[in-house]
Amino acid sequence: MRVFTILFKQIIISNMRFSFASCQVYASFNGRKDRFLLFRDAGMSATLEEMFKKDSILNVSFFNFENAITAAYFADAELNIIKANKNFKALFPNIKNIEGFNILALLGRLGVSDEQIEEFSNSLQRDKKVLIPQLKIKTSDAFKTFSFLATFTENGTFSYLNGVQGQLIDRTEEYRLHEQNQTLLAENKTTNQRLKEKSEKLESIANRLAKYLSPQVYETIFSDRMREDESYTRKNLTVFFSDIVSFTDISDTLEPEKLAHIINSYLSDMTEIAIANGGTIDKFIGDAVMVFFGDPDSAGEEMDAFRCVKMALEMQQKIARISRSWKSKKGISHGLKVRMGIATGYCTVGNFGSSQRLDYTVLGSPVNMAARLESLCPPGEVLLSKDTASLLNDRVKTAFFDDLKVKGFSKPVSTFKALALNDAADQAWTGLVHDSANIELYVKNPEDLESIIAELRHLEIEFSAQLKRTSD
Repeated sequence: MRVFTILFKQIIISNMRFSFASCQVYASFNGRKDRFLLFRDAGMSATLEEMFKKDSILNVSFFNFENAITAAYFADAELNIIKANKNFKALFPNIKNIEGFNILALLGRLGVSDEQIEEFSNSLQRDKKVLIPQLKIKTSDAFKTFSFLATFTENGTFSYLNGVQGQLIDRTEEYRLHEQNQTLLAENKTTNQRLKEKSEKLESIANRLAKYLSPQVYETIFSDRMREDESYTRKNLTVFFSDIVSFTDISDTLEPEKLAHIINSYLSDMTEIAIANGGTIDKFIGDAVMVFFGDPDSAGEEMDAFRCVKMALEMQQKIARISRSWKSKKGISHGLKVRMGIATGYCTVGNFGSSQRLDYTVLGSPVNMAARLESLCPPGEVLLSKDTASLLNDRVKTAFFDDLKVKGFSKPVSTFKALALNDAADQAWTGLVHDSANIELYVKNPEDLESIIAELRHLEIEFSAQLKRTSD
């Protein structure tokens, strides 16, 4: 802050000139009081500009300028340097006295291109001010980045204060950090893109892998609940096997494409029913299907056995319907008959195989028993072991079939045929069926009838719109 105290004696003002006998001027800068001698003799007559010493006015006017942290300068209208602070002078260590040098020439010494110097000069003359936000300047040790500001100053009292005041602001560190930030943003963008691509690829692989695994096993693997070194466990499971009767003869008469379509359609139908009942699909062996209940999730031994039998009965109902289609549309004269065998008992569950390939599967006598019962089952029937039948608690209507000599078992095995579900609610839960000459409809979960009806109405709207487009 600058405070002036001027003491005049016998001042006479005439035609904007001052006449006085004596004058003393005191100036206070930030609390420091200095005395300036502005006049040599008392009794002189002068304008304000003539009254004050030029150097003193310049020093007072540019006091804060001198102590600025930027490289600041003041030049006349022709851009010749009048005053410059120490930071500006430091840019030119080889110039001892910088006053009088032209600013345009000094910019050339700093390595500024001719195009930028011309741009600076033209903008300053045209707009009376100029701002170059980014200017590369060669200093004694390296290239640095500055912002360059300049503006014309006007003063009606002191003509020598009319000129160009400007400053160079060192923004090297700011631009370095900005460039680092831009680099990091670009790297992050690239990394995110790569992560997105890898994520999409993994999702695609996972979706394809899901088709090779039972949903329960798939979920167990991807939820990290299963480890390769996990110990094997013994569980009481209910195991199911099915096989199409005389499928070898059927396959020999069909073209490969037609055979693939038929078997894939059949296995898809069986898979839907198995999953709907909570079964874990172990594997497909040609046309054969192996499913087990009780791992990785179990509803209890009795419910696992019941769900397995219920699944088998639903499959037989579905097979009876698609058999008619196979006869009329697929060229299979004898239709479709499937044998099914179910056994219950303790099995070993875990990852079996080699270090290159593993199968999550079950081993044990119940597996062998279910496979043997399936081979001994009459076509179109479901054959149960005694252990399975004893767990059903009258929820399934069964009938004794025979005491069979089963390969691999020393004693005859009592077997039972599953006929139907006893409870009406259980029967309804197996699914609603509508089969006519035009459509075949199977409702997997008839408990939510409102949602089913709403879905059917939506299909009606879609089919009507499609029919209208076709007729148009």
